[in-house]
Amino acid sequence: MLSALDRRHTVAPPGYSRWLIPPAALAIHLCIGQVYATSVYKNSLIAHFDASQTAVGVIFSIAIVMLGLSAAVAGTWVEANGPRKAMFASACFWAAGFLVGALGIATRQLWLLYLGYGVLGGIGLGIGYISPVSTLIKWFPDRPGLATGLAIMGFGGGAMVASPLSRQLLSFYDPGYDPANAASTASGAALVWLFVTLGIGYFLVMMFGVFNVRVPAADWRPAAFDPARVAAKPLVTTASVSAANAVRTRSFWLLWVVLFCNVTAGIGILEQASPMIQDFFRDGGTSSVSVAAASGFVGLLSLFNMAGRFVWSSTSDVLGRKPIYLVYLGVGMVLYVLLALVGQAATALFVLLACVILSFYGGGFATVPAYLRDLFGTFQVGAIHGRLLTAWSAAGVAGPLIVNGFLDAQGKPGTLTAAAYRPALFTMVGVLAVGFVANLLIRPVPERFHEPAAGRDVLEDEPATAGRSGTR
Repeated sequence: MLSALDRRHTVAPPGYSRWLIPPAALAIHLCIGQVYATSVYKNSLIAHFDASQTAVGVIFSIAIVMLGLSAAVAGTWVEANGPRKAMFASACFWAAGFLVGALGIATRQLWLLYLGYGVLGGIGLGIGYISPVSTLIKWFPDRPGLATGLAIMGFGGGAMVASPLSRQLLSFYDPGYDPANAASTASGAALVWLFVTLGIGYFLVMMFGVFNVRVPAADWRPAAFDPARVAAKPLVTTASVSAANAVRTRSFWLLWVVLFCNVTAGIGILEQASPMIQDFFRDGGTSSVSVAAASGFVGLLSLFNMAGRFVWSSTSDVLGRKPIYLVYLGVGMVLYVLLALVGQAATALFVLLACVILSFYGGGFATVPAYLRDLFGTFQVGAIHGRLLTAWSAAGVAGPLIVNGFLDAQGKPGTLTAAAYRPALFTMVGVLAVGFVANLLIRPVPERFHEPAAGRDVLEDEPATAGRSGTR
């Protein structure tokens, strides 16, 4: 039965619509995007384990680090075995992470939560994140930004589904838990059943993606698609570069710096969003922004994070990948300066600036696979993407450390004002400036790193079970 997962059994038949592929990818990304909703039950975990915020917060950090590491290590395996087997492996690791985590909660063994949700779940995150990327790019060679934006949008939107769902499940399993009260904590039993429910539920949803994903036949092309027109654009190649050679190029490491800088700046705000808006409008120790309003602001940021992944990535198909990153980083610098200097002038202004910044953060994630396709071709773009995601792991540590380090020096939580954030925000302007320069320096990959044409044809060949189809 497991042979159905093999790459050779996933070649699309003639007439198969490529528009069925984004929903399959979206099913995976909506599920693993739950990682952004861990704050919903963080206080309940702290109370259950009688642990510090740092001890429980490490779970999220482990998961993000494992995401980057597993994507880098397993990237070549994903390319070799195809999207169906990779998605299935992701679903197994992701579900196992929740179930082992549930065992840790039930036995009050925090290390099992680290192992389960952090390590196993993190591996599922990494494999799941990259598994549909190269397939989408091969189905949409004419619009790679739109295709990857459709899927990766789901990762940004996963928290929008998981947050209210988790609150309702906790209140169902523990009638004493009040999801509207920020101080309310759920019982250990409710947390156990939450993790079990999410693990099983997400596994079933991810199976939809597993059994609906297909790879195009070797000779398939979209109707009216002319590869020569794509190749005529700056920085876009028809050659192929292996993952092993890609990491030897200057362009790969410049793009690594670009992604690191964009994510570091965005994640700093995302991690601190709720207290930040309250602190910006604090007067005499009291904030004019309520806890409920701050929670709504976090939800709005998630919406812009999700929308930016689709809108800006699709826009890159028109403007080009290099110009759109100049927008993310250059306009982002201006927005951070405005946020630091005039963000406290009006709540609406603060929200507007923060939302656009987070849309750039999401757009940077969704556009980078298409940027990699432009530079290195489709040959092993998924494996190259996996290696590049180590920038996300590094930024996931650096961003919060920068912001929290400056804030710790300014005073205690609940007493800070807008002025306390200025050093951190101006630092982010410098980080974005580094990324801006790195993006300007990216050049086409030299021919010495290209795969020989004959060897590439053999490696890229799929079983010719499906003919050329113009289905769009």
